[in-house]
Amino acid sequence: MTTWTSEELTRIGDAEELGVSSLRADGTVRPYVTIWVVRADRDLYIRSAYGPDNPWFRRARGSGAGRIRAGGLERDVTFEQPDDTVHAALDAAYHAKYDRHGPAIVGTVVGSEAATTTLRLVPRRT
Repeated sequence: MTTWTSEELTRIGDAEELGVSSLRADGTVRPYVTIWVVRADRDLYIRSAYGPDNPWFRRARGSGAGRIRAGGLERDVTFEQPDDTVHAALDAAYHAKYDRHGPAIVGTVVGSEAATTTLRLVPRRT
């Protein structure tokens, strides 16, 4: 396993949006979907705003690997289930970064239901 560099954490974590793509069975990359990304400590996280049936989320969880692009960077990643202890920090990170968009929108990525659709982004060497 590899880790994020400080520069990657800053550039990706500070980006307003992230493009996420999962891998198909043949190893090719699907089209990118634009979502929000937050940072907690030395990790990056994404959540499905529309629950576990959102197609991009199902595909990412199913394949376990893909690519992201944000902050002028593009990286291969694995999608991992995070530790349950991180969800309060992620809710706070989403509020701090995105509350200016209003409670209706931010409400889709915070709370106990959103916690079930959280993926930790882990850099992957290809």
